[in-house]
Amino acid sequence: MRIAVVGPAFPYKGGGAHHTTELAHRLGAAGHTVVIESWRAQYPGFLYPGQQTISDPEGEPFAGTRHRLDWRRPDGWWRTGRGLGSYDLVVLAVLSPVQVPSYLGILAGLGRRAPVVALCHNVLPHERKPYDRPLMKALLGRVNGILVHSDEQAGLARGLTARPVRVAEMPAHLPSPAPSAGSDGLAAPASAPAPGPARDGGTARRLLFFGMVRPYKGLDVLLRALAAGPEDVSLTVAGEFWGGLDETRALIGELGLAGRVELRPGYVPAAEVPELFAAADALVLPYRAATASQNVWMAYEHGVPVIATSVGGFAGQVRDGVDGLICEPDDVASLTGALTRFYAPGEPERLRAAVDRVDHGPVWTTYLETLLAGTDSGPAVTAGVRRS
Repeated sequence: MRIAVVGPAFPYKGGGAHHTTELAHRLGAAGHTVVIESWRAQYPGFLYPGQQTISDPEGEPFAGTRHRLDWRRPDGWWRTGRGLGSYDLVVLAVLSPVQVPSYLGILAGLGRRAPVVALCHNVLPHERKPYDRPLMKALLGRVNGILVHSDEQAGLARGLTARPVRVAEMPAHLPSPAPSAGSDGLAAPASAPAPGPARDGGTARRLLFFGMVRPYKGLDVLLRALAAGPEDVSLTVAGEFWGGLDETRALIGELGLAGRVELRPGYVPAAEVPELFAAADALVLPYRAATASQNVWMAYEHGVPVIATSVGGFAGQVRDGVDGLICEPDDVASLTGALTRFYAPGEPERLRAAVDRVDHGPVWTTYLETLLAGTDSGPAVTAGVRRS
């Protein structure tokens, strides 16, 4: 098949760009002819307050990537759509309703000359604006099918459109600091980031909160639980703040945590990730809401257990009491209890010893099969990861 994937790619950063690129590599390795239609200017700065692009690729860039889309040029959206008419499938990577106007422009240029699947990372944002629902309803009503990453997201999509909705677990697409292609033509394996420095044994009495900081991710809940939990445990917070940095610093001071919390605001390059995980006893994901996250898999690739809330897919990724702990969302007492249980004598070592690297090959196989299964309605298709 000739397949066009429309979405962010290097030099854009983050999970969306990693997923688009890995998807293109996997489709190409499966024998399809693939192109990525990406952006030279994706968003105006006021809509994305963080760092949008990076100078060094995190993984192997996809050779068939064109950067012709520009949020300032609606005529270019239409021209891109016209140019995709000869493809057998067009995949729109939907990360935010902000993309919808450009995608509608592409669909206007494309017409009915090729089937279109909306690959929705989130059907609706966790932190919603009044325009999100009507924009997504407009987009999902104009495509041939929708692919989402959880049953919950499928329910949201079906509430916006009568078009067929399919479900497949999101496979790993982890950043890698040193791009290199394997003999099979794939990018450097997304499931194998560089390991961090070896641990000498014992515990560091340090936890890690990693990734973009937004209210729905519950950092404030973690800080309150840290203050109420074991007194000798510290925390590193590494990631971009979408607002709230001053408020976070104020809360740290109010809770008396100034000597126990290290803030590292800003984007974390892939080359610095292994050392962060190597210094931590556990990754903590205190989310109030979630869809699918790569952070659990990233922790496991670095041999680090996970303490997470029961939202989204975390309860399916983390084996409670085996390689991590699950607690209730937006519940300081529940998270405090999890931190206390984690630091019981011998528990960090036991949980760390049970962490396995995960074989994501079967998940990617099912993911591609589901994406390419056509736009007819059918039962949801899901697959579980296989642990080594």
